[in-house]
Amino acid sequence: MIVDRFITYIRTEKRYSEHTAASYERDVRRFLADTGIAAEEFDPALVTAEDIRAWIVLLSESGLSPTSVNRMTSSLRSMFRWLRKTGAITGDPFLRIGFQRTPHRLPAYVPEAKMEEVINGAGTEAPDDFTAQRNALIVLLFYSTGMRLAELLDIKLCDFADGFGEVKVRGKGGKERIVPLVEYTRRRASEYVERIKDENICTSGESSLFLSSEGRPASRSEVYRIVKDALARAGVQGKRSPHVLRHTFATHLLNDGADIREIQQFLGHSSLGATQIYTHNSIARLREAYKGAHPRGGGPEQNKTNKED
Repeated sequence: MIVDRFITYIRTEKRYSEHTAASYERDVRRFLADTGIAAEEFDPALVTAEDIRAWIVLLSESGLSPTSVNRMTSSLRSMFRWLRKTGAITGDPFLRIGFQRTPHRLPAYVPEAKMEEVINGAGTEAPDDFTAQRNALIVLLFYSTGMRLAELLDIKLCDFADGFGEVKVRGKGGKERIVPLVEYTRRRASEYVERIKDENICTSGESSLFLSSEGRPASRSEVYRIVKDALARAGVQGKRSPHVLRHTFATHLLNDGADIREIQQFLGHSSLGATQIYTHNSIARLREAYKGAHPRGGGPEQNKTNKED
């Protein structure tokens, strides 16, 4: 079937992660289900722009956010782009289909002082417990490298080099990058791996860095919960997720003077535009400093009524 071939293409040629491929498949199959098309009878040449617009309206009326609707539409758009590339269709039903407007949101991040509490508290409640030390290293790696959840789950024991001073990260599309580790993270990673070997914690030959208590590679949900619990214990408000730590990493680097292109390399962004959203956080920070310090900024008590004029 066409859908199966498309998913095989993005898995093998585009080298998308299993999580991303599953999302694409779910979105495309929802389009077929919502429009009453049986997967085995799907003829993409018969799909019109009106069919797609009607589906977008249906998704919106079902209560989905513009961001979710855009993501699902993008999955379908990618399949039709592939169909044109392979010659299966000649027309483009997406030619005049745009994206819905989405509210501009700044990336959520943890303030530096609060992040210090998170790192200092991670693993200290049970220093001799392997699981506690594993969880602490998970949080530390997210914050000190800015890697994505899928990238962290894909780290192998053999991916460290230079005495644990750097780690190889496999990003989107199978692109690899080398990320340096600061001394504290280097030491914690080294101690963790040595403990795995010394205590024969993994005897199955499994090469993944992070394992569950059953010796299998840690799951997305397990790592997500580990991060959420660590941030909650430190009193972090708002969203608590691995991606928040990625945003925190980038924001703190930028606030401390790192070049935006260097941050782009750390994060594995293919374009600078994806990285530039972090400059908005810095501008917001400058705006608050301006309001609090400038005589006309409207800070505490209107800066003492503009210093009594």
